[in-house]
Amino acid sequence: MIGKLKGLIDSYGEDFVILDVGGVGYQVHCSSRTLQHLPSPGEAAVLSIETYVREDQIKLFGFRTDQEREWFRLLQTVQGVGAKVSLAVLGTLAPADLANAIALRDKAAVSRTPGVGPKVAERIVTELKDKAPAFANVDPAVVHLAGAVDDQRAPRPVADAISALVNLGYGQPQAAAAIASASRSAGEGAETAQLIRLGLKELAK
Repeated sequence: MIGKLKGLIDSYGEDFVILDVGGVGYQVHCSSRTLQHLPSPGEAAVLSIETYVREDQIKLFGFRTDQEREWFRLLQTVQGVGAKVSLAVLGTLAPADLANAIALRDKAAVSRTPGVGPKVAERIVTELKDKAPAFANVDPAVVHLAGAVDDQRAPRPVADAISALVNLGYGQPQAAAAIASASRSAGEGAETAQLIRLGLKELAK
């Protein structure tokens, strides 16, 4: 099984690159994001590889990092998500952004991917929510709060404050982060109005 290829860029296709390794040209399918970051033809490149072996074909998928390849595998554990959709998601969101979106239940960010509708985005953030926090670089308190709001377990003032900020035009993840910080400052038992005021101050920083 091929796990990594190091060679010279020979040429590019719509969704693949031909990598010349010792005179052998390997066709490697990549996300649009990966293709954009690869060098010009004739220059050296290294790709982490995921090899798919089917009865009628062998297909190689290439990634700039092992972490990106790990996300490619993780995404395909979600019902209805195959290699094509996984590559499209990784073309839209960098691994860190994808991890943050899943940790914060940000379905809107995932559904920006061409070909990914609200239902598939919902499945991705739901089925991978326990795996994303390990990769995410967001405050664990924000992840916890986002989960509580999503599961309707958050205290009413907190949920109302987040809803108010969303109605003002802020994204759900931004609003959750601001209110998580506001809750820490105000302590338990803070009223909705106080949380909104402190949350807006956070967002203005």
